Amino acid sequence: MALLFFNALLFLGEYQLTEAKLQEVSSEQNYTVLRTELKPMLGKTYGSSFAFVSDFNKYFDAYNTRQQENEQWDRVIWDDYTFAATKAASEGIVKENRGVWLLLTVILGTAGALLYILPLYRNETAGIKHDGIMFSSNKARGVIGITLGVYLILLYVVLYWFPAYIVNWTLLVDPLSRFLSGGPASQWFLYGTIYTLAILVMGIRMFRKYRGNKYQTLRTSSVMFFQLSFAFLLPEILVLLNKPWHDFKNIWPLDYTFFFDYRVESMVSSGTIGMFMFVWGILLIILGVPLMTYFYGKRWYCSWVCGCGGLAETAGDPYRHLSDKSLKAWSIERIMVHSVLVFAVVMTLVTIANYFSGFALLGQATGVLHQWYGFLIGAAFAGVVGVGFYPLMGNRMWCRFGCPLAAYLGIVQRFKSRFRITTNGGQCISCGNCSTYCEMGIDVRWYAQRGQNIVRASCVGCGVCASVCPRGVLKLENGPEQTRITDIPILVGNESF
Repeated sequence: MALLFFNALLFLGEYQLTEAKLQEVSSEQNYTVLRTELKPMLGKTYGSSFAFVSDFNKYFDAYNTRQQENEQWDRVIWDDYTFAATKAASEGIVKENRGVWLLLTVILGTAGALLYILPLYRNETAGIKHDGIMFSSNKARGVIGITLGVYLILLYVVLYWFPAYIVNWTLLVDPLSRFLSGGPASQWFLYGTIYTLAILVMGIRMFRKYRGNKYQTLRTSSVMFFQLSFAFLLPEILVLLNKPWHDFKNIWPLDYTFFFDYRVESMVSSGTIGMFMFVWGILLIILGVPLMTYFYGKRWYCSWVCGCGGLAETAGDPYRHLSDKSLKAWSIERIMVHSVLVFAVVMTLVTIANYFSGFALLGQATGVLHQWYGFLIGAAFAGVVGVGFYPLMGNRMWCRFGCPLAAYLGIVQRFKSRFRITTNGGQCISCGNCSTYCEMGIDVRWYAQRGQNIVRASCVGCGVCASVCPRGVLKLENGPEQTRITDIPILVGNESF
């Protein structure tokens, strides 16, 4: 019901743009031009956001096209006012009853999810059984899975590239945004709110599913805490204090804009706190990542801190068994994830060199490079594919095939780390639970059957393989480097295999 109400909001309300509203959302420099170009729209009432946005874009694009054709580049309006104007023009049933709609969508949806989650596993003992999940669709890759996947993909497409159509959703969280940051909600605040809520609610599901397992409880609590505090609340509070929005747990190259000129200037010009942000970010790259990964493996970040991993581990947990375990997928994974890392490193080096050369190296082409990276990696891969494909190809698509930070962490973990998953091959009964539940596509059973330690760059140390093992064959450990990589045969009597 909540989902139906939530989607219905996109088709409700009326939109009327006045001179006062236009002046409120546009800069003083562009107001006069916009007022002239959008004159046919002023005072006109539209029955939907789709009709309003269509007219707005028609007049707005027509003006910019004329200026470009006449090579009047200084008159082109580069700022996109579509979202702000549509939101300002909104009026009627949605804007006047935001509290009611918030209750019928977000709050009702949360309550419904909890009513479903809390009774789960009530009559079962702790631990995940070998229930043949690998042989069934488990509501994924079937009609429900495909439908959900398509819905998530469309949601991300609209969020990233057509936000003006979802202004009614942002109206719901406007009061919360004004309370935290003092400003109106953007599509990104809406996304952050839903993202955080999904991790919190599905985190409760993790508590229920893996109850009795201390490692899973602590790990889930950690990603819930870091998402709520570091990724959602703290950045908004910084904005309220007139400081740059900053997620202290986001690390380059995942935070690929960290060295962009506007980010650096924003931090450096923000006093002590801004300089701390800049220095903190660099220290994480140079010291934090290699040191923490050396002692604990990449799990310290990917499974305990990262927001992408947090959503994958909580909201994406029902689909973890859909990860491709084939050697072909592993080959593609290694090529793709390291290619993205190289792309991020090269882009960053070019950006820094261009900045210190006074933009003489590439000029404005640097911006084009940033836009393409943001479009291909930051939006299309990390968002549309990374989350939209949960019900189709598993919950760690982005982490396996696209995350540059995961690649950086993985290189350190593979060649210079104390972390490994140890196995006791003599106890393995080849049930396949470990491989089935591995979200990173690792054939864990292959190692367990041979009694070999699992030392893989892709392993995020989620520990679920150990949690679902009925014989306690697997164990996450940090030990001396000398004993990490093993090739121990299985001993049966006096014979070795």
